[in-house]
Amino acid sequence: MSGFTHIPVLRDEAVAMLRPRDGGVYLDGTFGGGGYARAILNAADCRLFAIDRDPAAVARAREMAREHPGRFEIFQGRISELVKLLGEVGVGYLDGAVFDLGVSSYQIDDAARGFSFRQNGPLDMQMGSAQLTAAVLVNTLPESELADILYEFGDEKASRRIAKAVVERRKVEKFVATADLAGVIRSVVRPDKSGIDPATRSFQALRIAVNDELGDIAAALEQAAALLAPGGRLVVVSFHSLEDRIVKKFFAQESGRAPGASRHDPAAMQGGAAARFRLLTGSAVVPGAAEVKANPRARSAKLRAMERLVA
Repeated sequence: MSGFTHIPVLRDEAVAMLRPRDGGVYLDGTFGGGGYARAILNAADCRLFAIDRDPAAVARAREMAREHPGRFEIFQGRISELVKLLGEVGVGYLDGAVFDLGVSSYQIDDAARGFSFRQNGPLDMQMGSAQLTAAVLVNTLPESELADILYEFGDEKASRRIAKAVVERRKVEKFVATADLAGVIRSVVRPDKSGIDPATRSFQALRIAVNDELGDIAAALEQAAALLAPGGRLVVVSFHSLEDRIVKKFFAQESGRAPGASRHDPAAMQGGAAARFRLLTGSAVVPGAAEVKANPRARSAKLRAMERLVA
């Protein structure tokens, strides 16, 4: 095992909301450092399946599987493949599923993975084997496309200035390292009062694009919800507004709380889809001050949960 420290965010709240029971079948859709998985296995005499696209995470999970023979199994793959992966071992329903979205502490802290602008490493950012790296994007995309990625996935208001600076620089020398790219970004974006590094939003955007994270989330929510048995619970922890927006919208639709159409629209007379779930969190659960102090990466986390109705 590596010497990295992994601190699962909102772990106790997530497991309490999942409510594992003896004999139940559960999914940890984002194994990462295994904090959620270990807590679930300790909470009940249940079966747990986990997914992670990262080979390093899968290796860690196999160590955990040896500690819990017959109760825990890991799949290497994307969360958007969960129905296929579970189907291969004959699992056709779940009593609960939990997703801890985003990048894990292991990935951020390993400079060789290229996720961090604070440590120099190869400009990679692959969570698994995406066959696409951040270096490919910044060295080959047209300026307008690069700017769009930074704006749409990072909410970077200086996206056009950054893209222009990147394109000008790559004419002279291609980008290969994270520190190199971060330096160019910092040269055109001044620090703001929040204290957040100017490279933060751009690195987030590139990571999301490399791994198609938002597409994965949308597909995973649909599939997990379809597998949940009556009374089954879906618990999701997100870390930025793009993730949370997808989760919040999906939960609203499934619970019959999607915004209604205009009363002037004839389609509104047909009524909305019947609710399949009930919300367990009226508003998102967020970390307390003590958790944020102990783990600053928790500051933007939001937990949402819902339960499958019997009907």
